[in-house]
Amino acid sequence: MTTQQQKQTQPIPAHQEEDILVVKRNTLFPDGDWQGLKVANLEHCLNSIEQHAEFHPRSQMETDTNYKQIIPYLIFQYEDKFFLMQRSSNASEKRLQSKYTLGIGGHVRAEDLKQGSSLFDWAQREFHEEVQYEGKFKLGTLGILNDDSDDVGKVHMGLVLMIFGESDEISVKSELAGGELVTFDKLIEKLPEMETWSQIIVKTLWELGKKQAQQAEQAVQK
Repeated sequence: MTTQQQKQTQPIPAHQEEDILVVKRNTLFPDGDWQGLKVANLEHCLNSIEQHAEFHPRSQMETDTNYKQIIPYLIFQYEDKFFLMQRSSNASEKRLQSKYTLGIGGHVRAEDLKQGSSLFDWAQREFHEEVQYEGKFKLGTLGILNDDSDDVGKVHMGLVLMIFGESDEISVKSELAGGELVTFDKLIEKLPEMETWSQIIVKTLWELGKKQAQQAEQAVQK
């Protein structure tokens, strides 16, 4: 997860408490929980987020496993390279200090979804807030990520979005130590040093790549 997703803050006065986007767990998982990155048959989850979104105080939602906090998680790709970032050594979330990440994003507040806007509109704004990028890009959905392996994951769900850039002019802002465009081989090399969500995504992309290669080989053989 990103620092924004897992940041543990001091208690906030009631009048300053931020309300964040959540959806009830049993609404998202009517047939039972699943684990990992789901890249097919996403309609139910996406519709549930759109139609059953609620906004509740973040401090309450951090420990309420009846809800999932919806976290857009943006992956930037330029040609055959991915933008890999590294947390600073003094990142506010100690569990993520110096970890590598592919994801840009964070919590969605009620005020982030202005009249007529969507999660995808928010994602584009968040992208420009977190990184410096010059060029056009296209936005697409990779999948829905659920990881209930720890207490933080039990109250979060990732909406994993791909940003396909037309330029390599990209650099980090915020509290990240740095970032660079790297090949997939480099992602595999850095896998042990990545945060959990990024590890899951890289492994899924690897499996998808192998499947596409097998399909291409079968097509040639026919």
